[in-house]
Amino acid sequence: MRIDEYYRILRRHWKVIIAATLAAIAVMFVWDLFQPRVYQASSSGYVTAGPSQNLSEASFGDQLAKSRATSYVDVAQSRAVAERVIDDLNLQTTPAALINQISVEQPTDTVLLRISANASSPEQAQAIANAWVKALAAQVKQIEGSSANSLRVDVVDPAQLPSSPVSPNTKLDLIIAGIVGLLAGIGLAMVRSQMDGRLRDPNKVREQFGVPVLGSVPQNSQLSKSEQRIPIVVGEGVRTDTEGLITAEAFLKMRTSLQYMNVDRTLRVIVVSSPNPDDGKSTVAANIAASVALSGERTLLVDADLRRPSVATGFGLLDGAGLAEVLAHRVDLADVLQEAPETPNLSVLAAGLTPPNPSEMVGSKAMKALLDDLSQEYFVVIDAPPLLPVTDAAILGTQVDGVVVVITAGKTLDHQLETSLRSLREVHADILGVVMNKLTQRDMQSYYGSGYGTYYGREVAAPSTQRGSRERALRRQRSKK
Repeated sequence: MRIDEYYRILRRHWKVIIAATLAAIAVMFVWDLFQPRVYQASSSGYVTAGPSQNLSEASFGDQLAKSRATSYVDVAQSRAVAERVIDDLNLQTTPAALINQISVEQPTDTVLLRISANASSPEQAQAIANAWVKALAAQVKQIEGSSANSLRVDVVDPAQLPSSPVSPNTKLDLIIAGIVGLLAGIGLAMVRSQMDGRLRDPNKVREQFGVPVLGSVPQNSQLSKSEQRIPIVVGEGVRTDTEGLITAEAFLKMRTSLQYMNVDRTLRVIVVSSPNPDDGKSTVAANIAASVALSGERTLLVDADLRRPSVATGFGLLDGAGLAEVLAHRVDLADVLQEAPETPNLSVLAAGLTPPNPSEMVGSKAMKALLDDLSQEYFVVIDAPPLLPVTDAAILGTQVDGVVVVITAGKTLDHQLETSLRSLREVHADILGVVMNKLTQRDMQSYYGSGYGTYYGREVAAPSTQRGSRERALRRQRSKK
């Protein structure tokens, strides 16, 4: 997995990562609230051999004190010293329990003994630490004797009253909990990404299924059907704001991809389908057709979804007669062709009345002959039924130059696209590629860079008609070369 893929996963699941981090911090904070507070106080004793008469005796006494100080660590942790402290402070505990509250250490190569006492209150911790050094001094005196040259332990640093508990260390605990929660959130994001079969990444579609991605249509409020109308985002009278220009450019790029897909064979008839209903195939088909018409080429949009037709209604045209009647030889083609409103060079052939045998009708010889005749005069875009529920689109795929499959980003599952592509390959249909529809702005920025959309927002202010004029002029220049 590439670094940019990890970045997209983290960007997509940032809410999960933050939630896991905050949850871990909250749990640790609540846990610390109910933990008993432990305070620690430390006092120090100094092991000395008494006064010396000369430098030699002082050196010998110092070495003796250092060697004995090591032994006194065990003495300080003895039951006898604990009993002295219990008696001195009148504690209601056992020597073994009290010893567990004490730690004794000797700093390397010194005659110091540092005693640390833990207790539930700062006052008790201070009292135990101070009493322990005194009890140790008394125990050493009992062991070594009370002569002037005997080793003894003197108090050099009495314990101070602790101002804050040593446990729980809430600040440290919250930092650790935050790190653990963050790592857990990242791990959960990775697991969810691996288990999530929804397709969002054009690169994953290209690599996993071996088909080109013709284009990515950004999520756009204008493309949402309103009152069953199909929104056209290219051509005259369309939006010229940033969102509208970006969406229009997506379809213009699709048109270019289709035109230059195969230099040895010119596409004349294509089918647009999708794995499921509501993937936006009709909207995509209509806007591809409008994009081709914008270039000046005569284009025909055919509604071959005889089960659930939507094109005629989407354009506000009549749907009383259409493809079904032409294939049944009940009407002439010229009588049912209609011009798309506000889109020059674009004609529409409605579905007509729903026949009892849609699959047989779209797979008939009459359909093949009709498409052959239409391809001589038009660039034909066919809006076909979805691939998973019925076989109509796969059947049509055998009679055209290629099939475009529309999927919904973040909704279409990988196995749904795999099944759809398999159904086309089984009949040897030519798969032109996949269109990712309704890609969110966040995903568009992830895949195409953080500068996505700023180019149009800052530099492009010309309407779509002017853009179309520039493209036609450029095409004429190319034809002269």
